Amino acid sequence: MLLSTALLAALAFAQSTPGPTVRFQTNLGNIDVVLLPGSAPRTVENFLKYVNRKAYDNSVFHRSVRNFIVQGGGFQANLPNLPAIPADPPVVNEYRESNLRGTIAMAKLGDNPNSATNQWFFNLGDNSGNLNNQNGGFTVFGRVADAASLAVMDRIAAVPVPSPGPLPAPFNEIPLQNFAGGTVQASNLIVVQSITQLTTVPAPAISEGGVQTAGAFGGFRTAAPGAYLEIYGSNLSEETRGWGDDFVNGVAPTSLAGVSVTVGGQRAFVTFVSPTQVNVQVPATVSFAPSLPVVLTFRGQTSQAVSIAVRPNWGGLLAPAQFLVGGRQFVYATDAVAPANVIIPAGVSGLTPNAARPNQVLTLYGLGFGGVSPFSIPIAGQIAPADGNRLTTLSNPVTVRIGGIDARVLFQGLAPGFVGLYQFNIVVPPDVTAGDLPLEVLQGGQAIAQTLLLPVQP
Repeated sequence: MLLSTALLAALAFAQSTPGPTVRFQTNLGNIDVVLLPGSAPRTVENFLKYVNRKAYDNSVFHRSVRNFIVQGGGFQANLPNLPAIPADPPVVNEYRESNLRGTIAMAKLGDNPNSATNQWFFNLGDNSGNLNNQNGGFTVFGRVADAASLAVMDRIAAVPVPSPGPLPAPFNEIPLQNFAGGTVQASNLIVVQSITQLTTVPAPAISEGGVQTAGAFGGFRTAAPGAYLEIYGSNLSEETRGWGDDFVNGVAPTSLAGVSVTVGGQRAFVTFVSPTQVNVQVPATVSFAPSLPVVLTFRGQTSQAVSIAVRPNWGGLLAPAQFLVGGRQFVYATDAVAPANVIIPAGVSGLTPNAARPNQVLTLYGLGFGGVSPFSIPIAGQIAPADGNRLTTLSNPVTVRIGGIDARVLFQGLAPGFVGLYQFNIVVPPDVTAGDLPLEVLQGGQAIAQTLLLPVQP
């Protein structure tokens, strides 16, 4: 019994052990696939033989079935005949892994479990209910590595299949882009330009204690929904860039340059990636808990989990390191009417001091202050409306004190035109004294976890 239990455990480990990563470069984008030699060693070996002799270069996706599969590997993208790719002897069936969404499996003849040669297909959905049980089960030999690759797979699947098709079987379910009838052109085909094996890279690793909220807003070990996290470690990405035109229909990306992150199992919005630092925004629907796992995935490899606490509100104001003077942290504030007029404490290198004045309206910026009204405007993953008729208000309002005196809060809500950034317009009390005064912010009667100062000159 002990021996059989150990053997089963070893087999389970082998089935999930990842192998090389290959990149399908298509005319609609790249799909990275992590191969599974632990599950299907002969099948992976067979597939890589075709890859290494470039048999799949300039091949065509010749079959697409909505919500089921997209299939390729059998034919060259050379019109008018789409000639067959020469096939090696068939490989013995190695069905072990389930045909789930994003897996790649071998195609075969309908009455022969051991007939797979060169054709493969991507599972667009959970096809385990039928493909796991047909013809000895269909051999899954890899899985799509990341969300960006899944998006390309779905883009290919969304290409129309003309009905009736312009080509005879086996091309009667061929996807054709921008096809308006008549003769099929090369530009209509969905082409695998090449499949190449990528250099193996070390798995991403998050440093111990390497997760905190944005450093310029407090750098806390506790976050709130919509807050920004900084994740530090190694092998987190291959490139350095922030999000730009990566928004789709106004929604921020959950994968950037092949990097994705989950917080408490939910996909975070990825705003910046680099080899040693990744920044994300916590999703609005994340659970509240003393410890939620943060996990980063890159190129199909997943980091260890590092935890962070999440509470409904855990606000922090913008207070950059540049404004840390003599061990004292000053808040970043601007004139609400003239934003270029920044309040600057004495002692900041290269900048002229500029104190706030009584009755002056100031703008402060923050993160992690929780929900807003109207509830329909999200605090995470979307740009806050700049329409003056759609401004938001904090659901749990704040109180602001300068030098121990309550300051009027004229506006508290999401900053228009930004993602997850809060804006506070406050009036410096008319009766404050001069000096570097404590600036306190309380939400729900609890002070935020920053000790901040504001220079004031009557």
